[in-house]
Amino acid sequence: MSATTRRLTTAQALVRFLSAQYTERDGVRRRLIAGTWGIFGHGNVAGLGQALVEYRDAMPYHQGRNEQSMVHAAVGYARQLNRLSAQAVTTSIGPGATNLVTGAALATINRLPVLLLPGDYFASRAADPLLQQLEHPVEADVSVNDTLRPVSRYFDRITRPEALIASALNAMRVLADPAETGAVTLALPQDVQAEAYDWPEEFFAERVWTVRRPAPDPVELDAAVAAVRAARRPLIVAGGGVHHSEAEEALRALVDATGIPVASTQAGKGSLRHDHPADLGGIGHTGTAVSDALARDADVVIGVGTRYTDFTTASGTLFRNPDVTFVNLNITGFDAHKLAARPLVCDARTGLQRLTEALAGYRVDASYEAEYREGKERWDAVVEAALRADDDTAVPTQTQVLGALDAVVGDDDVVINAAGSLPGDLHKLWRARSPRQYHLEYGYSCMGYEIPASLGVQQAAPGTPVWALVGDGTYLMMPTEIVTAVQEGLPVNVVLVQNHGYASIGGLSEETGGERYGTAYRYRADDGSFTGAPLPVDLAANAASLGMDVLRAKTVGELRAALAEARASDRPTCVYVETDPAPTAPPAEAWWDVPVAEVATREAAVRARERYDAQVSGRRRHL
Repeated sequence: MSATTRRLTTAQALVRFLSAQYTERDGVRRRLIAGTWGIFGHGNVAGLGQALVEYRDAMPYHQGRNEQSMVHAAVGYARQLNRLSAQAVTTSIGPGATNLVTGAALATINRLPVLLLPGDYFASRAADPLLQQLEHPVEADVSVNDTLRPVSRYFDRITRPEALIASALNAMRVLADPAETGAVTLALPQDVQAEAYDWPEEFFAERVWTVRRPAPDPVELDAAVAAVRAARRPLIVAGGGVHHSEAEEALRALVDATGIPVASTQAGKGSLRHDHPADLGGIGHTGTAVSDALARDADVVIGVGTRYTDFTTASGTLFRNPDVTFVNLNITGFDAHKLAARPLVCDARTGLQRLTEALAGYRVDASYEAEYREGKERWDAVVEAALRADDDTAVPTQTQVLGALDAVVGDDDVVINAAGSLPGDLHKLWRARSPRQYHLEYGYSCMGYEIPASLGVQQAAPGTPVWALVGDGTYLMMPTEIVTAVQEGLPVNVVLVQNHGYASIGGLSEETGGERYGTAYRYRADDGSFTGAPLPVDLAANAASLGMDVLRAKTVGELRAALAEARASDRPTCVYVETDPAPTAPPAEAWWDVPVAEVATREAAVRARERYDAQVSGRRRHL
């Protein structure tokens, strides 16, 4: 071997390459790929598995129990570190690879970086078909990994060793680009993984990927400033891009200077502290009364780092002012142009700083400030009533569970949730005290995300108390990473709320004419409905069997004590509580479009359609 090359297998070269990649933003450098999650099978054990052993000092390895869960853990890690550091996930071929698809979709939808390294068929076709290979009769180059193409921001199949050089560089480029990032997939045929090649030494040199902060175009900035200066009732909608850009201080500076109030999406909550006088809480279908009331009359809506999902816009029915104008500050042109907005394509922090400078001297009218502050005070009273529990001997409601947790957590604790009825309650009621405290995965709203994501967050923020809030439905989807938490010594806390079914979908089913059919965890009654006795399952015992310490709480007082004990523990701990199913959260302040049967014979569906027609008539296309 010459002095300028190094003979390694493809898998070894990839691991060495990944260990030398860094990001840098604002002078702070981080490992781009900080570790690799893996479950080994015949598609990766002799290739990447051997390489991870060979270079175990350079690339930390984490053993998972489910491939989808490993992606969730990596996503939680990347989000906690504002997308500046990520993790890789390797699997075998077959079900190991296809189990990645859900996690990849979640990562890409939420614009969060993760590197996927699934095994693949033999590039040489020497063994054909091999175990778990999909045989396509007319497309011989198709494998199950092709299911990852539509949910990946970059995809390549490495059929020759030297092809890795260009592909690996492109993969890093996408992972480190805030406008492009998401799931990146390098499918690795298992024979190519083990094949040796003389690699140029330059491939393994330390490489730093600058995470850009592009400034706004002067013309776009002038148009945005003109729109805001003309506004009498402006409203900021803060999305996840505020956090990713670490733009919280820049947002607060703009708000303090102008008096413009802020409403937050699920991803953007915590952009301002909950007690800032201009923080109005969540917006949209799960938003607060004050946010949604202001949104209906807003004449200029300044979206910062938001995708404007249907929950945020109340399915196109929220922003009702006939003259409303949108100004969208976003690092991606795709999102900046939504709702026929005046686009401001730039980094969130840089853009907010420039906007603040250009708006010098502008401030909203004092009467508008007084209006939204009074609305915030009224809503704060609603929140306090929902969270408060006066009887320590009572069975807690779900909102009282949140109130008990609110009383225990510190400013830097991280609270994780993704699906069920909890996201709505949290968006309306949680009082976020720091930028990273509120961790809601609501782009894909993926049941099962919370527990594995808590592992990634705990890895990214060691010493920080991390709480995974799960209902019984979500818990049953993906509890297996509890074993990983025990093995890795990650002291995550799981708050397991038992309400014997799919609570949020049960309510939605009732509202849309489905009569809660199939949404409860109960024995079937004689008429075939799910209205019998609750099933005799013991999820607390299940968590204990997987290695967690378990604290059972039957009353409000026991719950408070259990949460405090869990927070003080240095072991993975589950707080199990059965809740009073009576709804105590404030009702939705805005609509959400779930199409209802246009014709039906059952009265519940007929009435639901009448309500649907009344709501859908208020939808508006912002053109």
